[in-house]
Amino acid sequence: SGSAGVDVATAIDVMLTTGDIQLVSSTLKGPLGYGLSALLLGRPSTSRQGIFVLPGVIDADYTGVIKIMLYTLAPPVSIPKGSKIAQLVPFQSQVPYALAVARGEGGFGSTGQPQVLFALDIQRSKPEELVEIRHPSGGKLMLEMIIDTGADVTIIP
Repeated sequence: SGSAGVDVATAIDVMLTTGDIQLVSSTLKGPLGYGLSALLLGRPSTSRQGIFVLPGVIDADYTGVIKIMLYTLAPPVSIPKGSKIAQLVPFQSQVPYALAVARGEGGFGSTGQPQVLFALDIQRSKPEELVEIRHPSGGKLMLEMIIDTGADVTIIP
């Protein structure tokens, strides 16, 4: 019985003036101890207030200040210093062959290879493909269609 997580408080006053993601220092510092890693999650009460915490993993060997990534859809929002907006849910890592990488205070991917991710501005140039739709009676229709980019709906013009 008891809580699955430990509350995490902000170390500073925070003002969310846009919907952009902000990185906020917490009052906690790694390592967590006992060889534990943890999931950093938002508290339900925080989400109900329109503040969203992006989930993250705190590795057992992380030694820096634990940071909270958060945003709001309805700025401006003021978060006073000491507000418990997130929680750490500890776990024992079960990765059988994890590489020994000294993480130190490096966080947010800073200990791995740099990543370059492809981005396509679909406002100006849409990813399109010529598609042939065939009817069982022999009829066919050729359409220039937008490729599904991961949205929930594909639209046929």
